[in-house]
Amino acid sequence: MRLLTLLVLPLALAAPTHQSLDLSADNAPDAIDHLSEYFNLLAEKVRRYKVLDAPPECDVSKAVLPTSPDPLPVPDDSTVIRHVAIGRGTQNYTCTANATAAPVPAGAVATLFDASCLAATQPDLLTVLSHLAISYHPSPLPFASSSANAGFGDGPRPRLGPSDLEVSGVHYFTAEGMPFFDLELADAGSVGVAKNASSPAPGDAPVGLGGEKAVGWLRLLAPEGKTGKGGLEEVYRVDTVGGSPPATCNGMPETFQVEYAAQYWFMGKKE
Repeated sequence: MRLLTLLVLPLALAAPTHQSLDLSADNAPDAIDHLSEYFNLLAEKVRRYKVLDAPPECDVSKAVLPTSPDPLPVPDDSTVIRHVAIGRGTQNYTCTANATAAPVPAGAVATLFDASCLAATQPDLLTVLSHLAISYHPSPLPFASSSANAGFGDGPRPRLGPSDLEVSGVHYFTAEGMPFFDLELADAGSVGVAKNASSPAPGDAPVGLGGEKAVGWLRLLAPEGKTGKGGLEEVYRVDTVGGSPPATCNGMPETFQVEYAAQYWFMGKKE
């Protein structure tokens, strides 16, 4: 019954557990369309589940990784999907005094929301929710420390509006500049990675709050011989929304952030 609960609870939960929809952003018309599509799909899923003996099995290992027009390398044969999350946060950049120079990437931070069950059973709903996530104000990020557990403590975890998806971890860059994923809240482990391959986001990818284009899709790998906790080895960033900087530093501050959303797929060693 877990999946049915995930689908129905958003209609009943009190508003304070969720973020608010940002209708002041440039992409507000798209947000309203995505919200309408989400609830139409949600209503259809609930209607169908009422006549089933049991909901579909929530087995994330059977989920299908999205592919772009310019596909990324496929996961290693020795791995299996362990966790899927929707990330909501910021891509960070720096600028020099040269106004004609391009902004330089300076890492990212994001809250990760557990979407494993949706990826396994309702990929269409996952796609719509991923696109809608950018239009919701981001949750406070627990970066007072590098631990998701320490950051959220014993209090209630934020949920990804308008769904009931609960926080499963955090994404940030270490002091050494390594992308790091902490999924301890979901008992899914943690891993530090490096970029292995990239692919441009599809031309029709949703834009950010200010009309920013979607950042590229990535394949990220743990350094050789350094498998992450829980056996995690590969991370894919796909179905991205927003996050790209302006073409030049003209008029930009020395440091700035661009909000984004994305799906993150985590692969680990087969047991």
